[in-house]
Amino acid sequence: MHEMSVATSLLDIVREELGKHEVEKLLLVRVRYGALANLVPEALEFAFEVLTTGTDFEGARIELVQNPVRLACGGCGREFEPEGRELLFSPCPACGEEVGHTVLSGRDLYVEHIEAE
Repeated sequence: MHEMSVATSLLDIVREELGKHEVEKLLLVRVRYGALANLVPEALEFAFEVLTTGTDFEGARIELVQNPVRLACGGCGREFEPEGRELLFSPCPACGEEVGHTVLSGRDLYVEHIEAE
């Protein structure tokens, strides 16, 4: 379950940011992740809860927001958001090409927002 190491890294980032702004109580962390980030949201939420229990971050919430996948067609270059389960092999809506697409977004994982007091 790599979500535990992801949660650890996210909390390290949060702790560093809180130190810069002289605040101590973490209320909320909003994390954006791409649909191709190989992340199980429920597992990350669980890992966050486990890692914050008994710490100064206990009671903080994590909010996860999924970013869509955006591809550029390998045939005609059109940018599009694929539909269905086979994200990387979705046909281009302009020319129908199914392979050779370039991933423009959807692999990302970052802290978007921190609320603290």
